[in-house]
Amino acid sequence: MCLGCGRSNRVAAERRRTIFALYMLAVASVLTGVTANSQQTNIVLDGNSKGRVFDGLGAASAGASSRLLIDYPEPQRSQILDYLFKPGYGAALQHLKVEIGADVNSTDGSEPSHMRTRSDHDSTRGYEWWLMVEAHKRNPNIVLEILPWGAPSWVGKDTLYTPKMAEYVADFIKTAKRDYSLDIAYTGLWNEKVLDVAYIKELHQRLTAEHLSTKIICCDEYPGEGAGQWAIADEILKDPELGSDIDVIGVHYPLVDGKISTTDAARRTGKQLWSSEDQPNGGSGPFVSRDWDVGGRILAHLYNQNYLEGSLTSTEIWSPITSYYDNLAAPNSGLMYANTPWSGNYKVQGTIWATAHTTQFAMPGWQYLDSASGYLPEKGSYVTLRAPDSKNWSVVLETINATHPQAVSFRLIGGLAATEAHIWQTSSSRTFEQVARVNPVNGMFQYVFEPDSLYSLTTTEGQGKGTAKPPAPAGFPLPYADDFEHKPLKHAPRYLSDQDGAFEVQACTGRVGKCLEQVISNKPIPWGPLPDPFTLAGDAAWTDYTLAADVHFVSASPAAIMGRIDSADVFQDGSAHWPSGYVLRLKPDGGWELLSAEFKKPVTTLSSGTAKIDSVQWHRLALRFHGRQITASLDGVPLVSVNDSAHSHGMFALGTEWDHVQFDNLQVTQ
Repeated sequence: MCLGCGRSNRVAAERRRTIFALYMLAVASVLTGVTANSQQTNIVLDGNSKGRVFDGLGAASAGASSRLLIDYPEPQRSQILDYLFKPGYGAALQHLKVEIGADVNSTDGSEPSHMRTRSDHDSTRGYEWWLMVEAHKRNPNIVLEILPWGAPSWVGKDTLYTPKMAEYVADFIKTAKRDYSLDIAYTGLWNEKVLDVAYIKELHQRLTAEHLSTKIICCDEYPGEGAGQWAIADEILKDPELGSDIDVIGVHYPLVDGKISTTDAARRTGKQLWSSEDQPNGGSGPFVSRDWDVGGRILAHLYNQNYLEGSLTSTEIWSPITSYYDNLAAPNSGLMYANTPWSGNYKVQGTIWATAHTTQFAMPGWQYLDSASGYLPEKGSYVTLRAPDSKNWSVVLETINATHPQAVSFRLIGGLAATEAHIWQTSSSRTFEQVARVNPVNGMFQYVFEPDSLYSLTTTEGQGKGTAKPPAPAGFPLPYADDFEHKPLKHAPRYLSDQDGAFEVQACTGRVGKCLEQVISNKPIPWGPLPDPFTLAGDAAWTDYTLAADVHFVSASPAAIMGRIDSADVFQDGSAHWPSGYVLRLKPDGGWELLSAEFKKPVTTLSSGTAKIDSVQWHRLALRFHGRQITASLDGVPLVSVNDSAHSHGMFALGTEWDHVQFDNLQVTQ
């Protein structure tokens, strides 16, 4: 059976050994130092064993985590997508969950809504539609899921649990099918919010009325939420109607205090149980490196642990790729790293290959064999899966915390194929290499597994390791300029990352051409902190530079330019209106202020005043940074020059309040 769409090529340098089982064990024992007295583990692979059905591994593109990926040039953009989604190449993700955008900050920015009012429909906004299309293009069997973080104001007041929200979700599902021929398999309720039984029933009724086959996963809760992240299981056991409305129970970060938190009640529901958002660090503390020696090793153990301890048949990582700026919240969440589209550089991290050791060897619909899944006596774990209506099988075995080699004997019964098995390994010295072929003798074979490694054993073919290489990294281009003339209307310009609201290219008011406009005037229903709208770009290492932009008032909201932004993680301070940096604001009546904003500290007004301006005309704002000196200018005339040392380096941004303002001729120079 081929799991890589017919790919049977092998890298010539891969180490292969085709020997009989006992002879192979003897040779391996010499090579690894295992003695005849070493303890040997015996595992029976029984095709008749019971177990849950594997639902696949995936990732969640949400919280603006994929924002910069769409700005990558070719061929690097396609190479990245191949490493994420192409079977037999890289992570070969089997699920993709995307955020239903709402123009509200959902961790690392705001994702645009497709339906800002009840009569508004535009599926060209944003990048999640594009990402789903690209994923489906590479893997037509990929399972697509959706989940809202916030919602436009028209769906309700302070809550997503309304009939109008059910309408909003249903419209997204229908739009995916109508405009992109995409089938959304699952939808959630509201990311990491306490469940609402009445809304679950409302959403199910809406999906049924619209003749949509999309199933409900509930309830994507974080540990400690409300009555607990598994509280829905108790509700299902009490309410059969509710149980029929829900197909999957999903929780976020089920690893709590070193243990998977699945409850007995959850198992008794008979529902499929998923880790619907997870991380190599269990979701706590700073995000770890995704290289093999840290995140890859953790994830290799976690995938097995989620099933062995928690009966979890799917794990989804937030996020597929780190395509957001490093000074935003939760840096380095992705399986891959690619947040410098101007350079084309990206990084294929160890977490890609930790994932590939499952996804390239088992498909959704395969069955876990519980009698052949467990823990090695001297550290390590293994799970075995078999293909439906097939003799093919795979074992995913890790020895991450082992300190010496372990000999394992395998016996095949219950109709499993006793044919040649291929063994793949990842460790600190090998990356997704086929290291051996073994031929069972009388249905048995043996192998010695090295410590601190991840292995896949399989009778299938088609696995592969991508070979594309990125160009060298490079800093954000300086000087930098954008007049927005070359971007289609109603789309976001390159590199700018909206942190609340939506900054889109629109026709200029008061001059010919295109401009950048913040277009959201009604505050959406938030998920977390709700700063004033701003859009961010640049290089965190910049120190001395000049930022300038034309501004035009089309509402009563002020226009702001910001520089030396050393942190834009608004989740550090839920009350912050702006990122941590210097802010120059101009109001339509000519009032201006130069501010220093720092998280968890009062905003400092460095200077303020009133300039005589015509609010109907365009005006040019500028901020110049030179050492401790900050100079603010209006229409080429200095407003003030002050000395301050609160922010020595950082990125730039454009911002306003919750209404329309236009910007043009953005420029950053040294």
